[in-house]
Amino acid sequence: MIYRASNIELNHGFFDAEGGVSAGKYASLNTNVNSRDQADNVMRNMDIVAGRFAMQRKNMVSVLQSVSNVAVFFDSPSWLEVKADGMVTTNPDLLLGIKTADCAPVLLADPHNRVIGAAHAGWRGALKGVVENVLSLMLEHGADVHHIAAAIGPCLQQKSFAAKEDMRQIFMAVDHLNAKYFLPNDVNSYQFDLSGYLEDKIHSLGIDNVSRLNLDTYPPENHFFSYRWHTHQNLIQTPLDYPTQYSCITLKE
Repeated sequence: MIYRASNIELNHGFFDAEGGVSAGKYASLNTNVNSRDQADNVMRNMDIVAGRFAMQRKNMVSVLQSVSNVAVFFDSPSWLEVKADGMVTTNPDLLLGIKTADCAPVLLADPHNRVIGAAHAGWRGALKGVVENVLSLMLEHGADVHHIAAAIGPCLQQKSFAAKEDMRQIFMAVDHLNAKYFLPNDVNSYQFDLSGYLEDKIHSLGIDNVSRLNLDTYPPENHFFSYRWHTHQNLIQTPLDYPTQYSCITLKE
């Protein structure tokens, strides 16, 4: 299934785990080329993703993601050639894509000035400013903050995002008001509101048009890939061996 945000006018979508060709713990629309899934299956899944936008894999921009705040402008396709967690383009022939498995995909669009962006925003990247850097790059290439719509896609929701005191202290060191995103659970344990943190951050950057899908990637019945769920089920044998879903945006009509 593919989910769309009602506030983004341009062609975009947040995919779940269904509709692909992978099997086993990767079933079925796995897009993680670093996993031990069959490489051909991952490529076929990427073809399926691109096909939903009437495009081909050769039109995709896919970066080597980590937990950075690096955002890069692309005017031509790029397949795992650039280390970054944010991307921007004005080229209607490109399909920007972000892979996630609990982190938040953030899609941004200025339909008036024809500028789009995408960010991989886990809590580390969000705190480091990956969304800010994507926005800055969009503005640099002609976007107007008053025309930008942003959508926060499927990610760990607060009820599923257990966090310890050390993580809370990292946020508090940046701004003591960040305490409001940590709901006390028990001694030195909290539930972190990633979507809420991102929504407030995006509003603070001057973007009024923000939506959040509030879809939790952790419960298996929601049909998303979840790194945390796979970890709790002892399904991750090596650090990069887990499935991911994809979120995309393009200027193509």
